[in-house]
Amino acid sequence: KSFTFDYVFPSDTEQEEVFQECASPLIDKMVEGYNVTILAYGQTGSGKTYSMGTAVDGSNIQGIIPRAIRKLFADLHERKEQNPFYEFEVYVSFLELYNEDLIDLLNPQSRENNKKGKNDLMIREDANGQIYLSGVKEVQVSNPDELLGQLQKGSLYRTVASTDMNMVSSRSHAIFSVILKQTGIEITSKFHFVDLAGSERLKRTNSIGDRAKEGIAINGSLLALGNVICALGDESRKVTHIPYRDSKLTRLLQDSLGGNSQTLMLACVSPSDSNFMETLNTLKYANRARNIKNKVSVNE
Repeated sequence: KSFTFDYVFPSDTEQEEVFQECASPLIDKMVEGYNVTILAYGQTGSGKTYSMGTAVDGSNIQGIIPRAIRKLFADLHERKEQNPFYEFEVYVSFLELYNEDLIDLLNPQSRENNKKGKNDLMIREDANGQIYLSGVKEVQVSNPDELLGQLQKGSLYRTVASTDMNMVSSRSHAIFSVILKQTGIEITSKFHFVDLAGSERLKRTNSIGDRAKEGIAINGSLLALGNVICALGDESRKVTHIPYRDSKLTRLLQDSLGGNSQTLMLACVSPSDSNFMETLNTLKYANRARNIKNKVSVNE
């Protein structure tokens, strides 16, 4: 089988190279005023959280997010030096989708409410058809360290557990968003870093009880995502209905898939031959996603 991708990185590639090649140009787009999404997809244990850098553990092996944040602030300060009247504000939000419940990782109250079965976050659509979340906490930050501090704070509350295939398996989809408001020129753009939970086969992870329930919810939302990608990437254009509402995950990613966003899908695959079927599925999935055409415009 042959597949088409924009970049292919062998397993000995350094994190810096992955960032420079495919993620760095997207920061430029964000500063220009476009919405951007990076979506990490792949089976459990294939290196999504590692490549994205959502688990900030103090090691020097930085993933995409820490590098992107440092570049973003460097670019903004450079603009400020060139034009003293240039003004900007940066905010962050951090959500996890756990068992089809949205939890605000930067808001302790949201986590408490979720345990009691209350959910205060709602997915809404504005007049322009853009998706936003009501009730989500956006924290203003003024430098890279502050921003990464929020990432670290949120990551500590993210639901992880051990399965037979991964010691620290993410049991939820995480969406870390950086919002840039360029106040003088009235442009607001968002960068979503999406670290999806890995697809998994219950008989290989040997999950039971809560772990199995989580696995089923993860696979359910990934299936919904696959259906949306299939419908959008359909070459024959026979499909008119895009099933965004089948899962909260696809609803949240509505702008990123087929909407107003420059989107990069990072497909992580395992080199082990015992994972052959999952690897093949990931490649098919990502190859389909490449057919999706997004219509992007500056958010003035």
